[in-house]
Amino acid sequence: MNSTSENRELKSSVIKNKPIAWLNSSIWGMALASFFSDAGHEAATAILPLFLTSIGAPAAALGAIEGIADAVSSFVKLGSGWFSDRIGRRKPIAVFGYLLTGLTTGLFALATSWPHVLLARAAGWFGRGIRGPVRDAMLAEASPAEARGRAFGFHRAGDTLGAIAGPLLALSLIGLLTNRETDATVYRQIFWITLIPGLLSTLSFAFLVKERARAATSANLFLTIRNLPARFKLFLIGVGIFGIGDFAHSLLTLRAAQMLSPVLGAARGGQAAVGLYVLHNVLYATMSYPIGALADRIGKRKLLALGYGIAALMGIGWMVSFPSVWYLSLLFALGGTFIATEDALEGALAADLLPEDVRGAGYGVLATVNGLGDFFSSLIVGLLWSMINPVAGFAYATVLFIMGAVVIYRIR
Repeated sequence: MNSTSENRELKSSVIKNKPIAWLNSSIWGMALASFFSDAGHEAATAILPLFLTSIGAPAAALGAIEGIADAVSSFVKLGSGWFSDRIGRRKPIAVFGYLLTGLTTGLFALATSWPHVLLARAAGWFGRGIRGPVRDAMLAEASPAEARGRAFGFHRAGDTLGAIAGPLLALSLIGLLTNRETDATVYRQIFWITLIPGLLSTLSFAFLVKERARAATSANLFLTIRNLPARFKLFLIGVGIFGIGDFAHSLLTLRAAQMLSPVLGAARGGQAAVGLYVLHNVLYATMSYPIGALADRIGKRKLLALGYGIAALMGIGWMVSFPSVWYLSLLFALGGTFIATEDALEGALAADLLPEDVRGAGYGVLATVNGLGDFFSSLIVGLLWSMINPVAGFAYATVLFIMGAVVIYRIR
């Protein structure tokens, strides 16, 4: 063999064995789409408890809105992931989902009663539901197996940077507009502004994310679910138990506002509660990538179980009524940390447990389990809160956090 042939074979071998770059255009595009989407809907979520209070809605209404919207999202997640496997296309579904969520969040501005908010939230979460499993499947396909923790962590960091920007935007606009308008009018104006990041999220996904060509499948949905790996099913049990306690964190904003208002006054107490929610999302954003990178080194399962344990610690803390900004800051920080662990590692661990040809369906089932958990948790915690007291709701959640941690830890 001459030297030219040897050099050609050597070059071919190097190219073949070259690691796939995990931080590529598609991962950047998905991170940016999530950044803008979260900036929009988290701005709305941060002020939603305050808006509902301004129009006379009870605390149980917030739990019902979040829970029912999450239930709608859950059912469509199951079908959208499997459907993307079946047709061999994921990107158009994701783009439509981002667009629908962005548009409907702005429609909160038209609400005159809490059922109107429920309708808009449910429509938006329909879009969020159909995009979630297909995006996660595309994220897994766009990153090498040895770097999935980092890829999912980077995506969640982008997601939560938007979740920081959104409440900060809402907080600054509240301060700017409060002296000029009534509270309800201010909140409506902020809802309209959320249309801008919502549309930017759609454009980011449409133009930056590349879809890898893949073959369509013809498997029946229920047969596919039945044949999912046994370890993945055990993982789903742990996620489901934890999820039944994992209530919407907008309830934390409401609880903080209730605790601080007698000390700081209603206006300053509400602003402080929104500021604490920003802190929550700062921890969520800054911890997502380091947690994902650490999981690539020491294992996703144990770190996820630890994150569930942190959630239990936070739940215990909320059972104590101590109206201190510093104390509440600690609780919001714990909340942001466990959410970062949950969101970065559930998807990354699922990718390790799922064969590629059923990954869309698997992520759909995972998202459905999470969504059903969100529905029951937000609804039950809201009802316990209204019928008994907030401590009952947080105690319920804490028990399930501990049980979920034990199941995840025991996966082998």
